Amino acid sequence: MTSLHGRHINPVILAGLDGKNWHLSDYQARGGYKALSKILKEGIKPEDVIAEVKKSALRGRGGAGFPTGLKWSFMPRQFPGAKYLVCNSDEGEPGTFKDRDILRYNPHSLIEGMAIAAYAMGISVGYNYIHGEIWETYDVFEAALEEARAAGFLGDKIMGSDFSFQLHAHHGYGAYICGEETALIESIEGKKGQPRFKPPFPASFGLYGKPTTINNTETFASVPFIISNGGEWFHELGKQNNGGTKIFSVSGDVERPGNYEIPMGTPFAKLMELAGGMKGGRKIKAVIPGGSSMPVIPGDIMMNTDMDYDSIAKAGSMLGSGAVIVMDETRCMVKSLLRLSYFYFEESCGQCTPCREGTGWLYRIVHRIENGQGRPDDLDLLNSIADNIQGRTICALGDAAAMPVRAFVKHYRDEFAYHIEHKTCLVPAYI
Repeated sequence: MTSLHGRHINPVILAGLDGKNWHLSDYQARGGYKALSKILKEGIKPEDVIAEVKKSALRGRGGAGFPTGLKWSFMPRQFPGAKYLVCNSDEGEPGTFKDRDILRYNPHSLIEGMAIAAYAMGISVGYNYIHGEIWETYDVFEAALEEARAAGFLGDKIMGSDFSFQLHAHHGYGAYICGEETALIESIEGKKGQPRFKPPFPASFGLYGKPTTINNTETFASVPFIISNGGEWFHELGKQNNGGTKIFSVSGDVERPGNYEIPMGTPFAKLMELAGGMKGGRKIKAVIPGGSSMPVIPGDIMMNTDMDYDSIAKAGSMLGSGAVIVMDETRCMVKSLLRLSYFYFEESCGQCTPCREGTGWLYRIVHRIENGQGRPDDLDLLNSIADNIQGRTICALGDAAAMPVRAFVKHYRDEFAYHIEHKTCLVPAYI
């Protein structure tokens, strides 16, 4: 239970879960599939479902934070051919581990959420693209699909209505780039996972060239609760323009790493309290608030920031996927950036020259700084390379590689300069 501004708010998506009660009967005992039943039995119009989602101020939980109801309204409902719904469960962002817990502990909330979304947009086929390195979780979701089909919550003429929806699981192979929505589409089609040029956008030309809507796992899993309790209820859980609760994956130098579902707008200091505070009583040095691709924020600034899209943006970063990576005073910022730079160098698909060449260049410069071979002009060179990558690639992986570099150098320039001048690290040795 979370206390915020005098209110006691229980988790929504992760409420009452123990790792064993994920089956259909358990979900129904918690009120599962009542939202879908309400829509179909009461004949609620699709446009009214979308309006309720808009009212909830639910924003995409995968990283971009785009308003979900608005995104659904882009789908051309009257398109005469096939339309597709895709869930992005390709959770490859370093530091993020929330979506796999939804799939593992509450898969039916995702299934029901996708079915409601499909009804709202006039879609009859959907796919859940699951990260390639969580095979046991994939098996759980497949079992949940079978339960839903057997009970009549998926398939033809659901609950005796005219609405039909088929949902399939698709297993990826661990490529980070397939978290980008058009690369994910290419992968489902059996092609190499590389991003497409946009426009055209998936809403008009997506999977198999047909209109397609893609949302994140946590986004879809929130939908049944919005329909059951109302958009206003969900909105009021959070704050203006940032509705509902959000699952944050907290890792790094904290006493209790894990997933914490809290209302949007909760102070970061409260989240740290839930996570047990800093490990070993050390001082907080830095926080990456939304996954490894987001700009780092100094700890003192973060401790006075709220956990919502707008507050994090004001602090100089992005909420992203909600992966909160906490670093204490013993962490070397050069070594931390080295690991991040290597990751994006390795995961670049190589399609765009700025990303293909630039990510390797960034990594090699940070590598030589860390290993005592840094040059006086390296920091300006890092910024110059990052500037020439960001905004110049087909997808956002180039930005994901450039933004951490710029933020680390901006906030911890003295530490990088010390490495270059003294050929060693400024912070004490790791304990």
